[in-house]
Amino acid sequence: MALDDLLRRLIGEKVSDLHFKAGRPPLVRQNGALVNAPGFPALTAEDCRKIAYGLMRKEQQEEFEAGLPTDGAYQLGDEVRFRVNVFQQRQTPAIVLRQIPMRIPDFEELNLPDVMREIADEPRGLALVTGVTGSGKSTTLACMMNFINRRRSVHILTIEDPIEFMYTDNIASISQVEIGFDAGGFGEAIRSSLRQDPDIILVGEMRDLETVRTALKAAEMGYMVFSTLHTTDAVKTVNRILDVFPGHQQQQVRYQLSSAIKAIISQRLLPTADGKGRRVAMEILRTNATVRDYIESPDKTSGLKDVIEASRDQYRMQSFDQHLTELYQAGIITLETAMEASSSPSDFQRALDFV
Repeated sequence: MALDDLLRRLIGEKVSDLHFKAGRPPLVRQNGALVNAPGFPALTAEDCRKIAYGLMRKEQQEEFEAGLPTDGAYQLGDEVRFRVNVFQQRQTPAIVLRQIPMRIPDFEELNLPDVMREIADEPRGLALVTGVTGSGKSTTLACMMNFINRRRSVHILTIEDPIEFMYTDNIASISQVEIGFDAGGFGEAIRSSLRQDPDIILVGEMRDLETVRTALKAAEMGYMVFSTLHTTDAVKTVNRILDVFPGHQQQQVRYQLSSAIKAIISQRLLPTADGKGRRVAMEILRTNATVRDYIESPDKTSGLKDVIEASRDQYRMQSFDQHLTELYQAGIITLETAMEASSSPSDFQRALDFV
């Protein structure tokens, strides 16, 4: 079967990822669960090799042959794009594809809180969307960028590895830089972007010291910077940023971060009670004087969750537990799901008793 025909047979409603490995039929992830695609035989090592090489460009094939896993993107006509990772397991190629919709969803479709529009409209500073792999960070950011695209005459510059969502200029002008093709690395690309008259810089991921340092500098210089981190809540996000710096620099970085940060949005995708989909649960931190003080003071940072919960009405922040309570009471998720996703199941149960 031709590669594109194979992919068309596997993609479908609620399928987020495709997996190919020798000895099993193709696997699809539906509503968070990984299952065998029906009607397919087990793949051979040669099947996987053909699929892998059909998805890679020549430069990526050379990387893979040198023993390195490779990331890329593949577009299936005008229907869907995939983020692609090819790696070796048991001396045979294995492939994971993540579906990227061609049409960017809006806030209503993603059921994002209204405050996300205010965060997207911030004129300068740093906003981070965090969560584990597969929690929808890229989709949330794309939604925010497209919201800006429809409303503001600005230059948005995205720096990605690989480019995922493809934007079409509306009111804004959007330039997309792909690491490895348009630029050598994230740090280099961010530095170059400062000479390209951006208003907004989207950094696909803050992976290392150079990227974090350069993104913070750009935010301090008055640009609006959006990025992602693989962290699960606001406290862990602050600590992760600090940990990439040498110990003697961390207090200074606390001051820089407290001044630059506008929001930390941490998210998790949870199965809905009806079993038909997934719903995002979010912790949202926004900056105020108290938050800045807690970021600057090592002894206080761990208490940011309490600040978030106390600031819900005035500053429209929310903790995971507050959002989980909302989703459970609305019948969107089950109590079991809410407790599993909560920061502290025992605290969550006690809080429910007082609602």
